[in-house]
Amino acid sequence: MGGLLITGTDTGVGKTYFAALLLRALRARGIDAVGYKPVCCGSRDDARFLWEASGEAEPLDVINPVWLKAPAAPLVAAELEKTAIDPAQLHAHAEALAARHAVVVCEGVGGWEVPLVGRESFGDFAVRLGWPVVLVAANRLGALNHTLLTAKAIAAGGGRLAALVLNHLEEERDVAMVSNRAVLADWLEPPVMAELMPGQDWLEAETVEALAP
Repeated sequence: MGGLLITGTDTGVGKTYFAALLLRALRARGIDAVGYKPVCCGSRDDARFLWEASGEAEPLDVINPVWLKAPAAPLVAAELEKTAIDPAQLHAHAEALAARHAVVVCEGVGGWEVPLVGRESFGDFAVRLGWPVVLVAANRLGALNHTLLTAKAIAAGGGRLAALVLNHLEEERDVAMVSNRAVLADWLEPPVMAELMPGQDWLEAETVEALAP
């Protein structure tokens, strides 16, 4: 299997939240799973969450090899620090982690098309790596458009959508939040579908089983 790629319809939709839950669930089953945050921009909290969820099995700088201080797209943050991201190096780093562990849960930065360097996006990096993709979307009004556009971009680039996670950012639920899952299940090739509620600290067993090696 090698690993899973966690991407989102936007920043702040719950990628780290889901990735950490998945890591803990896999490790609770005795599976040697570790997180990987190739690039972190701004706060390093997301990388630390993955590191802790990985049982601190690797040093933080291995879990997150590139930390850029500006809270911006990687392309912009790297330019501000007068450096450049090397996708080939990040790819080699991912393969090295996969050689040492049963599963690598790789969390992207921002959304699928966020620029990394030059004309290369996170999606380009992800497709070359070839791991199944988990798409996380905030379950709210507008999620249908953002989710379907991202799913189309993943397919057009040659990626494989393995799972869709709808993350509820609020306790209160409106018509869109209640109906989004059924609409997306009808419009998308049937990936694993999961929903997360605010404060949820576990994953459904069938979700973990579907994504485990």
